[in-house]
Amino acid sequence: MNKFDLPKKPKDRTIQSLIIAAIVIGLFVWGWSGVSFQGLTSRWATVLKNMTAAFLRPDVSYLQNMTIDGLLYAILETLAIAVAGTFFSAILSLPFALLASQNIVSKPWSKVGKLLVSIVRTFPELILAIIFIKVVGPGAAAGVLALGVHSVGMLGKLFSESIESMDMGPAEALDASGASPFQKLVSAIIPTVLPDFMSYTLYRFEINTRAASTLGLVGAGGIGAPLIFAIGSRNWSRVSMILIALIITVVIVDILSGAVRKRLV
Repeated sequence: MNKFDLPKKPKDRTIQSLIIAAIVIGLFVWGWSGVSFQGLTSRWATVLKNMTAAFLRPDVSYLQNMTIDGLLYAILETLAIAVAGTFFSAILSLPFALLASQNIVSKPWSKVGKLLVSIVRTFPELILAIIFIKVVGPGAAAGVLALGVHSVGMLGKLFSESIESMDMGPAEALDASGASPFQKLVSAIIPTVLPDFMSYTLYRFEINTRAASTLGLVGAGGIGAPLIFAIGSRNWSRVSMILIALIITVVIVDILSGAVRKRLV
């Protein structure tokens, strides 16, 4: 072994570990110092007891309500928002992904594409939902646009990484034969990365199903609106029924989506 390649002394490692531990503890203390904890209310035991008792007696009549004000309609609207938002983002994210891929466009343009994808991914769904409510009004349309635009950032990033890691052999063969860029895209690039695209889109649909359930909190449709109304009126039995239905819906979507993704990969 070269005398200049001696391992670090145990003392040096101990000092380094202590410094890292001190930084981590300092960050933890600094983060908690900004949290104002007022303590439990004087009625916390009574409130918790009433909530627990109501949760054990879910409002089944709300599930049986088949009108536009019923639970089934809210669940279906939530799923519809997730499906439409995912479909919208999957189509719109493809040009962003191509623009962000260095093996498709030049390096300066790919940096521009990556920057655009990062900017779109910055805004949370709820912020976008509030913005689109001002544009198209409250309802499912604002929820679809919020999920669609936000998902473009994530799918665009995943799609571009898939394109950059693909085998460029088929595309180069078409290029050598004089094929146009559109022909290379349709005949070589998309067929090669399509399984990854489908898998990422289904995974995003799982996430959007959960996100769509919260958009109603700001008036963007879905089951979030009846949930916040039930919480505001302290109708814990209805809250319990909504949460049970939401859990079952998300679990079913996860199982079906996972099974399809396993067949694609």
